[in-house]
Amino acid sequence: MRTAVPRLLLTPAVTALLLWMLVPLAMTLYFSTLRFNLLYPGEHNFIGLLNYEFFLTDPGFWPAVSNTLLLLGSVLLITLVLGVALAVLLDQPFWGRGIVRVLMISPFFVMPTVSALIWKNMLMNPVYGIFAWLATSLGFTPIDWLAQAPLASIILMVSWQWLPFAVLVLVTALQSQDQEQKEAARMDGANAWHIFRFLTLPHLARPIAVVIMIETIFLLAVFAEIYVSTGGGPGYDSTNLAFLIYTQALLQFDVGVASAGGLFAVILANIVAFFLIRAIGKNLHL
Repeated sequence: MRTAVPRLLLTPAVTALLLWMLVPLAMTLYFSTLRFNLLYPGEHNFIGLLNYEFFLTDPGFWPAVSNTLLLLGSVLLITLVLGVALAVLLDQPFWGRGIVRVLMISPFFVMPTVSALIWKNMLMNPVYGIFAWLATSLGFTPIDWLAQAPLASIILMVSWQWLPFAVLVLVTALQSQDQEQKEAARMDGANAWHIFRFLTLPHLARPIAVVIMIETIFLLAVFAEIYVSTGGGPGYDSTNLAFLIYTQALLQFDVGVASAGGLFAVILANIVAFFLIRAIGKNLHL
């Protein structure tokens, strides 16, 4: 009886959550088995797994997969390495620490579309952008970032926006670290690196896993930055799976193939998140 009442109270919320997740997934699975193009609304023929074959043999599929994984791995590496470093620095007492913390997390609240426009027009523009001005001032020839290094440009944009999230989570975790352990380690002769390696980093293992899990979910679906800045080009150089699915659904109006691509993206997201979290957890607890 003691456990029945809490379970009964949770039932409506759990049921609503399951319906919110399972109904769209079931609809996507259903549409992925149909020849369903919005240009021909009367034709809804069952074709089995042909949509998956069409999606997997699309010329942009493998470039999109490689770009998606490269974007994910690069942004995770940048945000975790810099996030841990900045979190350790911001955990130290210094004058104005509160203001610095607020400034550090502020980019996370900028909308992706606005962020992409800022990077595209104010920073990376090859004529009047800040990067072009710095290159000219140093005697170098400015480069067109979005044309010559499109994927690297997207990685910079996304890393700038997600770094504050990692810092926020890791700083919060550091505030719960036992300071007596650190003092005892110093008294035993441990230096700053030993304290960081054997005390701070294991303490951050779970928060890092949380950052990886949440960032992986959102990074596999990066879209606004690509749409606003590069449009997936040149060619497929900055196209990821989310943008490829968009082109199938809203440019070619092929709902069936786009649904097959969406299911593939869901499976890929779960596989990547599972292996990343296990790998990071093992390494941090050595």
